[in-house]
Amino acid sequence: MKQKSLNTMLALALPLATQFAHANDPTIVMGEVRITAQRNGGPLLAHRVLTSVDVLGADKVEDKNVMNSWELIGQLPGVQLTETRMGAESGKATFRAFNGEGYINGIKVLIDGIPSNVNSGNQRFIDMIFPLEIDYIEVVRGTNDPRYGLHNIGGNINFGTRQGGNYTDARFTYGSYDTREAQLAVGREADGLAQNYFVAKQVSDEYRGSGSDKYSVGAKWFLTSANKAVKAGLVVRAYQHQAGEPGFLTAAQLADNRRQSPAKNANDATDREMGHASLHLDWQISPDAFLSNKLYFNSYADDRRVTFTSNPAGTAPRQRRMWDEDQLGFMSNLTWSVRNELVVDGGINIEQQDNRYRRYRFTFASPTNFDTPAQTQNNDSYSLDNIGAYVQAIIKPHATLKIVPAFRVDKFSGDNRTNLTAAVAPLQDYGWIKQPKLSMVYNPSENISVYANWGRTFQVLTGSDVPAYLRPGQATFEPSVNTGKEIGVKFKPAPGANVRFAVWRQDATGEVANMPATGTTVGLGQTRREGVDFQVSGQATAKLNLWLSHSLQKAQVVSAFAANGISLAGKEVFSTPRFISNAGMEYRASDSLRFGLQGRAQGDYFIDSPNEQGKYGGFVVFDANVRYNISKRTSIDFQVKNLADRKHEYVWYDNFFWPANNPQPMFSAAPGRAAYLSLNVKL
Repeated sequence: MKQKSLNTMLALALPLATQFAHANDPTIVMGEVRITAQRNGGPLLAHRVLTSVDVLGADKVEDKNVMNSWELIGQLPGVQLTETRMGAESGKATFRAFNGEGYINGIKVLIDGIPSNVNSGNQRFIDMIFPLEIDYIEVVRGTNDPRYGLHNIGGNINFGTRQGGNYTDARFTYGSYDTREAQLAVGREADGLAQNYFVAKQVSDEYRGSGSDKYSVGAKWFLTSANKAVKAGLVVRAYQHQAGEPGFLTAAQLADNRRQSPAKNANDATDREMGHASLHLDWQISPDAFLSNKLYFNSYADDRRVTFTSNPAGTAPRQRRMWDEDQLGFMSNLTWSVRNELVVDGGINIEQQDNRYRRYRFTFASPTNFDTPAQTQNNDSYSLDNIGAYVQAIIKPHATLKIVPAFRVDKFSGDNRTNLTAAVAPLQDYGWIKQPKLSMVYNPSENISVYANWGRTFQVLTGSDVPAYLRPGQATFEPSVNTGKEIGVKFKPAPGANVRFAVWRQDATGEVANMPATGTTVGLGQTRREGVDFQVSGQATAKLNLWLSHSLQKAQVVSAFAANGISLAGKEVFSTPRFISNAGMEYRASDSLRFGLQGRAQGDYFIDSPNEQGKYGGFVVFDANVRYNISKRTSIDFQVKNLADRKHEYVWYDNFFWPANNPQPMFSAAPGRAAYLSLNVKL
């Protein structure tokens, strides 16, 4: 093959560990990526093409104790964790000044390269993946990745899970709040057949006593031809989660007892089921051409009973929300190495969603009686169909210069059928959404990469009814077009050390804050997100590794839609902290003993669109861990989360359910100090 740097499986299935740490690309890798299946050929590696990429290796993931796997991403630079902690509706990870409130879902999620957002863009499918199953987590920031369209506004996160290899790994954990967890991962590979199996079970009372019980099972079978030119595979997963919801607290309730669950929330809970199946077919057509195909099916069923306030007026504060979503999709990618100086990569994707959303309101009771609804708010059946295509070229006119022009188009269609009105409404007609992109990397020396990128992405409205779908008299919307630009430099000041500094900006036209669950839409207008990212990592001594990152960011409304006589121009986008920081160290005292300490911080943020209710939500927390290898195959680790027992909480502004004269902040307390003891076995 003419370009050996392109000869492993990409983004959709990341490569061998040693291929991540190239001095002459802008990627920074934390930890090590497992060497599992032998992969001969493949589409382009994201970290060899794109310019703002971070990779978190398996050794930084597999031994972490988390209630939900989206929390793992908080180890990476510039990642905001929105920790709602409402049972199964637990939170999400975002970056590039997109918040996690659910109004502007700007981050694409993939699992093994398969699209894994629900219709609204929320990240619920991440919960299917547990740490021991993960090979790596890859974060691509910015607007220059052409591979994905829908929800890929500020970038994407790809969870790569284990494929191939021979191993039997188990992890058993007991910890605070009576948390019990067991994970088992098994891999077998011989004579061209790779089999991988995974099962996990987690039960916990949780910090506020609401309770959580979930399990996940998965399996992979991949068969490779004798000449290794063709590989075919099947992947299946199933997940179930039952969890209570402790409810949001007023400021007075938080001060009185931050661990309480008010009486009004005693019946609040979520039952969630998710499933996945995919067929994979990869073909090394020739030494210079590789074709990858994926056919997938995702299902999501959610039954959430929730009480927002004790306010007896009206039925809105007490709701049952039921989602049933099915996604059927196909992805095909062709990579062609024309010659040493030119590689062409292109692909298509088709996705068809068949969804249903039901929302019921209930009369006042404490706790809410969810048996007999007082009002049907939604009973919607709706479809969303997407076809997209992209092409990009990797041009190397000189050994020190790489230029990557790209172009993507997307088109959407669908309709809504609601039993409330028996009317049929078409999806907003956005036409073909065009997205040009350009990236460049210049290497003045082996240890320095100077990079720049420019690109466009888009936001379209999602949800089960207006404004995503057009009813008579409904206003039409153009897609919100995001134009992003970034310049940065990565260099190695010393062996084993990496430094990256970047400045970025992302401007959007006609941005809309859209909450499909409540039918709430706020037209923000033209927005600007901008920031500065700094990160450094390296080996300070033979036994000590250090890392530090600090991201400054701002999301602001530049010019606003006229609505209700209130202009949001000049206001910051709510729930977006101005800084996010990470720091950590790992000390290996011996081959058997290691210590770790990690800190994470973020600034306060405005909780309302007009920026009138003050700032909340900032925190600084530290986690510590000790790991001891009892033998070559057995180890124990002890972890303390929130080491200093710092009080912090997620905060939102409740102007939906309180009377108009008494809106107020509502709080969800984050866990205090918690300790976990785990036994790890590798057979």
